[in-house]
Amino acid sequence: MSRRAWGAFAAVSVLWGLPYLFIKIAGDGGMPPLDLAWLRIALGAVVLLAIARRAGTLASLRGHLPWLAAFAVAELAIPFPMIAVGEERVASSTAAIVIATVPLIIALLSLRFEPSERVTGARLAGLLVGFAGVAFLVGVDVSGDSGGLLGFGAVLVAACGYATGPLILRRKLAGLDPTAMMAACLVIAGALLTPLAVIELPATAPTAGAFASVVVLGILCTALALVLMAILIGEAGPSRASVITYINPVIALALGVVFLGENPGVGALVGLALILVGSYLSTGGPPPLSRSPRSRRVA
Repeated sequence: MSRRAWGAFAAVSVLWGLPYLFIKIAGDGGMPPLDLAWLRIALGAVVLLAIARRAGTLASLRGHLPWLAAFAVAELAIPFPMIAVGEERVASSTAAIVIATVPLIIALLSLRFEPSERVTGARLAGLLVGFAGVAFLVGVDVSGDSGGLLGFGAVLVAACGYATGPLILRRKLAGLDPTAMMAACLVIAGALLTPLAVIELPATAPTAGAFASVVVLGILCTALALVLMAILIGEAGPSRASVITYINPVIALALGVVFLGENPGVGALVGLALILVGSYLSTGGPPPLSRSPRSRRVA
C-alpha cells in the first residue's frame, strides 16, 4: 500500500473505532436507533454537501444515481440503524468485534464479484488469523443469551452491508470525487430513513450527552471518515481497506473499558493480539521507504 493509503488507513481505523462508544452513550441517553442513525447521516450530509458545493464537484455525479443509491443502502441506510439496534443488546466492544468479520465477508463475495480482490498466501493467512482473533473476542459474550444473539445478528447484518459497499464503490463509483460522492450517498440514505425516524421519535427528549454523541458521530465518524474511506478503497482496494475492521475492535474495546466499565477477559486480550497480527499480514506489511533523489546511490 502507498503512504497515502497508510495515512487514510490509520485515520479511518481511529475514526471508526470511536462510534461504538458514542452509539452506546446516545442509546443509553434515550436516543432511539433509527433517530440516531438519521441524525448522524443528516449531519454528515450537511457538512459534506457544503464542502462539495463550494468545490463545485457535485456535477461529476451525473449518471451515477443508481449505484450511489445502492452504495447508500449497503453502507449507510442498513448498517447504521442495525449497529444501534445491536448495541441495545450487546457491549460496544462486542459490536465492533462482529464488524471485524467484514474482510472475511468481502473475501467470500470476491469469489463471485471481484476476482482481482481474491486473497491468497500471506494475505489469506492474515485474514484467517484475524478471524481467529474475532472468535476469541466474540466467544462467551453472546453464548446462551437470546438478547445477545439478537444483537449479534443485527450487527452481523451491518457487517454484510459494510462488505458490499466497498465492492460497489470500487466497481461502479471509482474515480468520482470522494466528498461529492459521499455527500450524495448520505442524502439518499437520510431520505430513505426519514419516514422510519419520524415513526420512532422518542416520547421524552434525549440527554445532552446523547446529542453531543450524535455531533461527534455525524462530523467525525461519518462525514470525515467516509471521505477518507473512499480514498483508501481507491488506493488499496476493498479487501485491504476493510482490514480497518480488525483495528476498530482494539480501539472500541479500550474505550469500552475506560468509559463504560466493560470487562474483557484473557480471551479478549489474546484475540486483540491475533487481530493485530492478522491486520499486518492482510495489508501486506508497511509500505517501502522511498529514497529522495539526493539520497540515491549513483551507479
